[in-house]
Amino acid sequence: MSKLLCINEIFSSIQGEGMLAGRRQIFVRLTGCNLDCRYCDTNFEHSDSYRVETEPGSGLLVEYPQPLSLQKMLSIIADWQTRLPGAHHSISFTGGEPLLNADVLAEWFPEIRKLIPIHLETNGTMNMALLSVVGHVDYISMDMKLPSTSGCTEHLWELHDLFLKQSLSSEVSVKIVVGDSTGSDEINKVCDIITAADHSISLFVQPLTLPDGSLGISASHILRLQELASSRLKDVRVIPQMHKLLGVL
Repeated sequence: MSKLLCINEIFSSIQGEGMLAGRRQIFVRLTGCNLDCRYCDTNFEHSDSYRVETEPGSGLLVEYPQPLSLQKMLSIIADWQTRLPGAHHSISFTGGEPLLNADVLAEWFPEIRKLIPIHLETNGTMNMALLSVVGHVDYISMDMKLPSTSGCTEHLWELHDLFLKQSLSSEVSVKIVVGDSTGSDEINKVCDIITAADHSISLFVQPLTLPDGSLGISASHILRLQELASSRLKDVRVIPQMHKLLGVL
């Protein structure tokens, strides 16, 4: 019998961040996180139930008791692919931090991947957990945590460096959230880590979104940070959270 997974919700939407921005995906939001970023606006707390959209893209969700089984997950994927053939580019496992459940995902991913490509959204700190799943992941979106915006400490740089180097068998990209307090030292540190792994890895610069929906960084400062990163990396793109602009889940 396959292992079970506690999740928050399953829904169909447009990817709003990173290299697959604009792609339609099935999203599986897992519970729990090993970090506490101050800009986080996602509910990833454990609960007694999880929610699934009644129809893909409807925005209407129905509750089921925890936990989720692999067979239920495969059934949802197959059903949504039948209802909307060709609509979904991939399935995104997000959180929270999905790699807290690496033991379950290592068993699930090979079966899910038979139906649809797998996209892993991660904070890029759990490099040992990554080793158990990386061979079954098509895309990795790694979120490097800048102390200026996340409130996380400097010790994460070393973890990010190890994680990125172990991600290279997948199509990996890096995302950073930047604000007015983000300085050139942080951008240079991100560039150091990327170039040590592969300077062609894409860097996505995401403006900080404040609780009221406004951006926590000026246009001129975004441009300065982009200029600095572009002087050292091959592909640097500035993308705000598109799903929030579209008003979708």
